[in-house]
Amino acid sequence: MYKDIGCGEVREKDEGKILRFAGWVHKRRDHGSLVFIDLRDSKGIIQIVFDPSNSADSHKVALSLRSEWVIEVKGTVQKRIKGAENPNLQTGNVEVIATDIKILNRSKTPPFEVNEDINIDENLRLKYRYLDLRKPKMQHNIKTRHIVTKAIWDYLHENDFVQIETPILIKSTPEGARDYVVPSRVHPGNFYALPQSPQQMKQILMVSGFERYFQIARCFRDEDLRADRQPEHTQLDFEMSFVEQDDVLNLVEDLYKSLIRKVSPETYIPEKFPRITFQEAMDLYGTDKPDLRFDLKLIDFTNVFANSDFGVFNKTIDSKGIIKGLVAPDCSSFSRSQISELNQLIVENGGPGVFSLTRANKKNHDLEVQDIKSAFSKFVDIEKLKETISVSKCRENDLLLICAGSEKIVNQSLSLLRNKIAEYLNLIKTDSFSFAFIVDFPMFEWNTDTEKWDAMHHVFTSPKDDHIKHLDSDPGQVIGQLFDLVCNGVELGSGSIRIHNREIQEKVFNIIGYSSNEVSERFSTILESFEYGAPPHGGMGLGLDRLVAMLVGETSIREVITFPKTQTAFDPLFDTPSLISDQQLRELNFDINNEE
Repeated sequence: MYKDIGCGEVREKDEGKILRFAGWVHKRRDHGSLVFIDLRDSKGIIQIVFDPSNSADSHKVALSLRSEWVIEVKGTVQKRIKGAENPNLQTGNVEVIATDIKILNRSKTPPFEVNEDINIDENLRLKYRYLDLRKPKMQHNIKTRHIVTKAIWDYLHENDFVQIETPILIKSTPEGARDYVVPSRVHPGNFYALPQSPQQMKQILMVSGFERYFQIARCFRDEDLRADRQPEHTQLDFEMSFVEQDDVLNLVEDLYKSLIRKVSPETYIPEKFPRITFQEAMDLYGTDKPDLRFDLKLIDFTNVFANSDFGVFNKTIDSKGIIKGLVAPDCSSFSRSQISELNQLIVENGGPGVFSLTRANKKNHDLEVQDIKSAFSKFVDIEKLKETISVSKCRENDLLLICAGSEKIVNQSLSLLRNKIAEYLNLIKTDSFSFAFIVDFPMFEWNTDTEKWDAMHHVFTSPKDDHIKHLDSDPGQVIGQLFDLVCNGVELGSGSIRIHNREIQEKVFNIIGYSSNEVSERFSTILESFEYGAPPHGGMGLGLDRLVAMLVGETSIREVITFPKTQTAFDPLFDTPSLISDQQLRELNFDINNEE
């Protein structure tokens, strides 16, 4: 070994010990005759002092050192003199007086400073990812990911789960996004697909008698990217036999509380994760992944404004739209430009804009039209305005914001507005995790473009027992046994109780428009397995990348993935995707004739 101890592991108890260290030159400082080197390895940083009176040769070498050179140092640990301690380092009370040094490798001048936490173009960071990963922040992020993964393994092992690997080369099946496909050389013209998730395989494992399966699974989806998406991502995938919905949710709740207390014990986490139905979430928050760290709720005014004299509201109601709003507490003093900024936020995201309302400091029954400031107050009867204020509980210092339009657009708009108001008022508790399960999703949603039903999540979700009767007559009424885990406005994973009956599964395929040939081609294996004693079962796929990003305070999952792709699915480090050779193309039986 080149070292006796990690750089970040030295403490006052080691005073007087002669130890060897090895690592990278983090910083060099020349103080007259003394040279100070901050030496960094994966354990942290230690200050090395080179004094010519102790070793002239070592001091001479130290003068030549540059950032990111790799060195080995031998020296004696001593306490720093009083007043020279560094409280920002775990080793800040000690230093090492060097007696020997050896240069193990030199480094070119890095394209960016590794020892400074400054903004750097992401493409440059990813092109030199091996340097970017040396940064203490990135070391912390990746090590936290390891701790989270180990905590998951430990918990599930203690709860009788068996870790089972499933194939990466599988058959192309629909999972909601495009597949990445792999051509077969042995079977010309045929393709494998990379799994979007191990869905069918884990269900088949339940049929196989492995009652509790889990896997830290790699999943591949060829979809448009953003901060929380990558072409390949990692999820905790698990499945359980002979369980009902609450069994799955209780296990996930206990698992997350356990691992967060282990990884981030100072962070607040509720004792019980609330269960919120999909409809409640849409009604109260405008989204199925609400941020519950603050308590702004949406209010429905559709019935209040029925038969009003305001044309915009009447037109909305006639077209089966909705009128909803929210109260921004103590915001009645918002300027016209601030209201305009909120309105612009909605419009830029496809919304219809907002109407604002404030009231005078009077009791509700004393209010007159002139006491209410709003663009629509002169078009709406005073009694309806009073009812609006009463329903919303809008106080004299509050600002009521109202949006009218289609249900989907209004909910999306107010969800954005809700988050913006919370941000403006500093209502978001940054030191807490507000988890919730969203349950009772509709199984199907109508696709107006294709004029057919789509699965809300995926095709293997079981309907609630008392909703099976609606499969043939009214699919839009069917509520599924499916659920999401959300936290701080982010969806961390989805799951469901699965269909384990062939007849019901074939009905679902039929509802979403699969032909008998498509069903036979894509799903024959799992359908046939259901005829050999398939147990009731359910499970979840929970995003590991998003969870770790949340734990370390990052907004992009690229900050917790060792070698991520850019938002255009490009890898600057290995310059890929890239062309392959003509010989490889010929072996795969591809026509490489580019002539038109």
